[in-house]
Amino acid sequence: MLVTRRGSRREIAALDHVAISVGLRKGMPVSKAQAMIKSLHVSDLDAAGDREAIERLALWALQRFSPLVAADQPDGIVMDIAGADHLHGGEEMVLKKILSQFKAAELSRKAALADTWGQAHALARYHKHPAVLIEPGQGASIIRDLPLPALRLPEATVAALRTLGFETIRDLASAPRATLTLRFGPEIGRRIDQAMGLVGEPIEPVELPEIIEVARPFGEPIGAADTIAKYIRQLVERLVSDLEKKGLGARRLDLLAHRVDNTTVTVRVGTALPIRDTKRLTRLLTDKIEKIDPGFGIEQLRLRAVQAESLDPAQMINSLVDDADQDVAALIDVLSNRMGQGALYRFAPVASDIPERSFQKIPPLSEETIGDWPSKWPRPTRLLPYPEPIETMALLPDHPPVWFTWRGVRRRIKAADGPERIFGEWWKTDFEIAAVRDYFRVEDETGERYWIYRSGDGVDPETGSLKWYLHGVFG
Repeated sequence: MLVTRRGSRREIAALDHVAISVGLRKGMPVSKAQAMIKSLHVSDLDAAGDREAIERLALWALQRFSPLVAADQPDGIVMDIAGADHLHGGEEMVLKKILSQFKAAELSRKAALADTWGQAHALARYHKHPAVLIEPGQGASIIRDLPLPALRLPEATVAALRTLGFETIRDLASAPRATLTLRFGPEIGRRIDQAMGLVGEPIEPVELPEIIEVARPFGEPIGAADTIAKYIRQLVERLVSDLEKKGLGARRLDLLAHRVDNTTVTVRVGTALPIRDTKRLTRLLTDKIEKIDPGFGIEQLRLRAVQAESLDPAQMINSLVDDADQDVAALIDVLSNRMGQGALYRFAPVASDIPERSFQKIPPLSEETIGDWPSKWPRPTRLLPYPEPIETMALLPDHPPVWFTWRGVRRRIKAADGPERIFGEWWKTDFEIAAVRDYFRVEDETGERYWIYRSGDGVDPETGSLKWYLHGVFG
């Protein structure tokens, strides 16, 4: 439990789920809490350290998820992912990745994706579900039933409103605005309008130290796609020049279009390898121009290399020699920025005899891995996501089936090879200490070839269920 001092009184500032379950609450006097629980562990709140931790978390999110990230003190961050969600496979995947990475870091995690900062703030803290994805236009109606603190109002204002009988945002939104403004000032009305999306709330993003960035302000706002493309190329040329001076190549670029209405539209693109090729980087950015809504005009364009890595100067290649690797890298960059970074991958072997554990997905241009799949017994070209049960008739323990039924179709086996015995990995789970599988390659009367196995050695039930499964199909 963390405590802070308010005047001469020490009160609870933060507590864990165990403390909440025994009746402790934020704001409760420490003396009362200690009277309730004699062995209570108490530490002073480090407010400055917490603020610095939130700022570091915002910088981390800036490099991974969004060009616009700000600290949402005292306990969160806010991101505008409109120009970067495609790199992660869409909004839902962004939400899942954020929560999974927070979980891996052992951080308390709740996240919400909504139309406005105010809605996302409220839902992430006061909605019952840890991950909330709101359809466009639905957030304003959903947050109406949340409590007053969800509006980011001062504690004193919330306490005063509760004495007047207000408990939810709905109660406050339906009250006469003039009366509330006269008594509490304009902040209540401003917070309600921000949450409902009636007024804008620009994000003041955190900035990475020593980031490589170029900018182009305009005396007259621009808006035409051709004009935006023209200045994007100029910015890329300047950025590439700066990268070259520092021996770096860009891996992730953010284009920020600052509009005259004090809002910012962003586009983020990534590359499979560090590059400083003006033509390629310009193409990646101009492909996203349709996502840039100029509104009433753009008054400044900023281009920054959020992620850059060392890149040694390359020797010019003879024009008679095809640069196949460069062509593949360019194609991968285009497809990844259209489909998402996780949509393209290749398989690499993993040291495991268990088929479903013997491979992993890696980025398409990763360095070659050491190792290979077993070559003594052929592997199917298509491995099913999960082994599917089949009905069979076979002589135990070492004979293949005479026939099998899979997905409602009965197939008579014309030829078979096996068994290939695979033992369980006992060092991973106790269940696999005695487990074995016997795999067979079989061919039916139509010439189709399948990879099937029996769970167990065919004699001892401790080695498996003795049931049959189809695990793969040969091309």
